[in-house]
Amino acid sequence: MKGISLLIASLLGAQIACAQSYPAHAVKVVVPWPPGQATDISARIVAQKLQEALGQPFVIDNRPGAGGSIGSDAVAKSPPDGYTLLASSSGPISIMPNVQKTPYDPLKDFSAVSLIAAAPFALVTNPSFPASNAREFIARVRAKPDEYAFSSSGTGATAHMITELFNSMADIKARHVPYKGTAPALTDIMNGQIAYTIETVAATVAHVKSGRLKALGVSFARRTAAMPEVPPLAEAADLPGFDVGAWIGYSAPAGTPREVLARLSGEIQKAMQAQDLRQRYLALGLDPVANTPDEMTAFLRTEQARYGEIVRRANIKVE
Repeated sequence: MKGISLLIASLLGAQIACAQSYPAHAVKVVVPWPPGQATDISARIVAQKLQEALGQPFVIDNRPGAGGSIGSDAVAKSPPDGYTLLASSSGPISIMPNVQKTPYDPLKDFSAVSLIAAAPFALVTNPSFPASNAREFIARVRAKPDEYAFSSSGTGATAHMITELFNSMADIKARHVPYKGTAPALTDIMNGQIAYTIETVAATVAHVKSGRLKALGVSFARRTAAMPEVPPLAEAADLPGFDVGAWIGYSAPAGTPREVLARLSGEIQKAMQAQDLRQRYLALGLDPVANTPDEMTAFLRTEQARYGEIVRRANIKVE
């Protein structure tokens, strides 16, 4: 028994030493999107904070392609030593595996580190749409099934999923018109050709402030700093439980030591309190968030199930 106790003590000591000495050299953060995208920018902001706190470079490696699956797969197949991290996000992790085959299992091939950002969405219409609030909007659209159309940045995109969830909870039926990107999807609402969409606050806030779009509610159950005057749809549309948006986080290959994950998570939680980070996030239309590896793991399981249900109910298929 004494030998076993000594062995356990030595293993624990080695784990603590590993966490304390980590990182011993540069850490690579794979961003599966091009430079300038929200995941890229927020990951860079956090990488800089980690670099300052931990004393080693956190180097961004952009590997875009296939809706984020190329870079995500590269991390899934990397050594689980804490020196390759993924700037993960809702598209390639929570949504894509529900609509098409991916070369990785989002819940088995990654170890969660922490969320780093939440991206709220807003229900927007043309300013001339005859509804002054979300309840009036739902009543009008519900009264005329399939007469109104909603746009999205593409079939299976986060905006498409969130709008389908809203339609289902609000008991309305409308036609989906997918576009190749957010800009044209919003342009046709401003032109009056499409009735509405639920798109990111980051993409809509300037148009709302200029009067080219009308915002009737945000997708989180709380108000967002970038659009504080707009109430949550859970309240404005009388949809209890409607609390959804895009997320961005840090993940690592499955099997990465828990001590390393915990150290990274702890530093990210500290970074989220920095005023300069919060101001930069506000300019991006993002809300700063952070949690423990276990909390992020539970969150990802919930998101996976939620989007799977949306896909089944709306019969969404990506060719």
